[in-house]
Amino acid sequence: MNIIVCIKQVPGTNKVKMNKETNTIIREGIESIINPFDTFAIEEALKLKDQFGGKVSTLSMGIPKTSEILKETLALGVDNGFLLSDRSFAGADSLATAYTLSMGIRKIQNYDLIICGKQATDGDTAQVGPSLAEKLGIPHIAYVTKIKKIEKDLIYCERLTANGYETIESSLPALITIVEDINCPRLPSINNLKKSLESSITVWSSDDINSNEKLTGLNGSPTQVVKTFVPEYNVQNTMLTGTPEEQSESLVEHLISLGFSLDI
Repeated sequence: MNIIVCIKQVPGTNKVKMNKETNTIIREGIESIINPFDTFAIEEALKLKDQFGGKVSTLSMGIPKTSEILKETLALGVDNGFLLSDRSFAGADSLATAYTLSMGIRKIQNYDLIICGKQATDGDTAQVGPSLAEKLGIPHIAYVTKIKKIEKDLIYCERLTANGYETIESSLPALITIVEDINCPRLPSINNLKKSLESSITVWSSDDINSNEKLTGLNGSPTQVVKTFVPEYNVQNTMLTGTPEEQSESLVEHLISLGFSLDI
C-alpha cells in the first residue's frame, strides 16, 4: 500500500508577525514545527505500512526551509519526502494550496491512500483535505477516529460527527483526514535518524509540477486577508465590599452599566 501524507510547516509559537503588504504570516526567522495534527496522520500511515507493506511519502508546500520538517518525517520511518517550493506558491489560501498539492500528487502518481491532519493550527480551516480530494476526483472521509479495516479496494473508517460516530465505507484510492485521538505518534529510531541524515528531499518548482500560476499563490486565492490586528485587551479590576447583599447589588449595578441585560 502506497500512502501520501500531506503535512504543513506551522509556527512553533503564537508570537508571529504579519506582512503588512500581503497580510500573510512572515515565516522567516520563526521556529517552525510539523503541524501537530499532521503527526497523527504520519503515525497512522506508518502503522498501515507496518501492516500491509508498501511505502509512505510526505508532501508539503512551503519555503525551502520546510525541507527540514520533511527530514524529520524520514527519521520516523517515512520513505520519501517531497517539497513544493516556488515564489508563485506564496500567499496561497486553502483553495490554491489544495490545487498546488494536487499537482504534486499527480506527479508522484502511484498512491492508494492520502492522509491529512484534520486541520492546521495556524489556519484552522479544515478545508485543504476535502478540497484536495475534490481536485483529484477521489472520495474522502473527514474526522476519522479509527481505520477499522482495509480489504481489496475498500477502506472502512469510523468518523467523528456532531452526534457521535459513524462507520463509512469508501473505495480506494481515497483521502482521509485524521483527528488527534486516533493514535500516539512514535519517536524517531536511531537507525531511521541516521538514514534521514543521509537522505535528501525532492524539491519541485511550479514548472516541475506543470502548475498554472493563475491558480497558485495569491493569484489563485479567491479569499484574501484584508486586515490583521491584535484586539485591545483592557482589564478593569473592581473590588466589591460590604455584606453579601451589598456586593450583589453593586455587581448588578456594574453589569447594567456595562450594557448587560439582566431580565429574567
